[in-house]
Parts: sequence; C-alpha cells; structure tokens
Amino acid sequence: MEKSGKYIYCVIRTEQERNFGNIGMGGGMGGGDNEVTTVGLGDLSMVVSNSPVSKYPVSRENLLVHQKVVEEVMKEFTVLPVRFCTIAPAAGKIRNLIERRGKEFKTLLRQMEFKIELGVKAIWRDMDRVFREIVEEDKQIAALRRKISGDGRTSVQTKMELGRMVERALAEKKETESGAIMSTLKRAAFDWKPGRTSDDKMIMNASFLVDKAREKEFDNIVEDFSENYKERIKFMYAGPLPPYNFVSVVIHPEEWEL
Repeated sequence: MEKSGKYIYCVIRTEQERNFGNIGMGGGMGGGDNEVTTVGLGDLSMVVSNSPVSKYPVSRENLLVHQKVVEEVMKEFTVLPVRFCTIAPAAGKIRNLIERRGKEFKTLLRQMEFKIELGVKAIWRDMDRVFREIVEEDKQIAALRRKISGDGRTSVQTKMELGRMVERALAEKKETESGAIMSTLKRAAFDWKPGRTSDDKMIMNASFLVDKAREKEFDNIVEDFSENYKERIKFMYAGPLPPYNFVSVVIHPEEWEL
C-alpha cells in the first residue's frame, strides 16, 4: 500500500484550522480525497491535502490544480506559495518545520502583506510594419538591402551581415519601446521581475509586485497603454495572482528528517 502524506500548497498566518473544500490534488490527479485543510503551529499554518508520498507529473492539469488552490486561499490570506509537488510524510513533520523556520515565514509574510502579483506582456501586432520601420530608420540597413535586391550574385556573407544588422536593430527597437512601457509601470509597483520573451513579436514580459491599494492605478495604466497603442501593440494582462515570481518556499526532502 502506498504511503500517505500531506501535499503542501502554501503558508499562511492563522491560528484557526481551516477547510477550503474539495479542491486539492487528491489521489494524484485532482480527484479522490482532495479536501484542502490546514496544519499549523501557533499562528502559522500550511495549507495541505492528503496525498500519496510520490512524485506528481509536471503536467498542465496538476499545475493548474496547485495554482487554483493557492489562488483560492489568497482570497482570504496573504500567501507564501510552496514549490509544486512538496509533500510532507506526516502532519507532525510540518509542525516541526514550522517551529524551525517560523521566523523566516513570518518575515516573508510581512513583506508580502497587502501585495499582489500582476503580469503584463506586450506583443507587436504587425511585424512587417516593424521591419519596414527598421529599414526606414537605419541608412546602413537600407543601403545594404538595396544592394542585395539589385545584385543577384550577392554573397552569402553579405546576406548574413544584413540579417545580423536587422537582428541588432530589432533588439534595440524592442528595448526602446519596452523601456518606455516599463518605466511607467514600475512607478506603480513595489517590485518587478522580467520574464522570458518567447519570440521576436514579444516586446516585453514582466511580473509586478503591486500594493493592493494601487491595483486600480496599475489597471488604469495598462488600459491607457492598450488604448494608446491599440494599432501597434497588443497587451496581455493577468492578475491578481499570488506572488509566485517574488517568493517561493522551497522545502528540501532532507528537512523532513530533522
């Protein structure tokens, strides 16, 4: 029979036992015994559900269940998200961990109090237009492009050089346009983190830690950008979210042995 443990979603500050309903990972795939409750010591608790002590596949389904539990708890509490697939062998081990790391958790909870994460992506709508602008703005690129167009015997090296020049110009253009957007958004944020841009069309991808009292101000900035740049840039806006990119509790397996 597979050993049973406690799957951990996040850390919160409460002295009261809580039940958040049947929304957890359950038997490994979001079903079965999936009641989400708390295990605590003093005024700190970990949000958990019963789980086999085994590794969960990093699938979209499992990640969504994990995230949705944290987001549900966030409606009432400041949360410290715990890394996906963190499983304690028993409730007593969780209380031992809270006793050892309680000061750390309280410090992080104070830092995250009244704050939310908001995500913003900006994507150029028309890349042909962007490349036309690069040619118009850079005389060297324009001249080399004309040379290649008028000479069917142009060397591969020359074509590669044009490609490198366009790539550099595109990166500079992206930096200029994203910089203008970021400078305004950062003024309404407590902190920010850059994310990966997936392709040439994506100008920026960033997460912002925002005080709840300034959420509407941040919303208005994004709305203004969406209106002012509507012919040129598409904005994708996500949140409010738990502060996934600004704090993550990592519990190493050997800690359960202490």
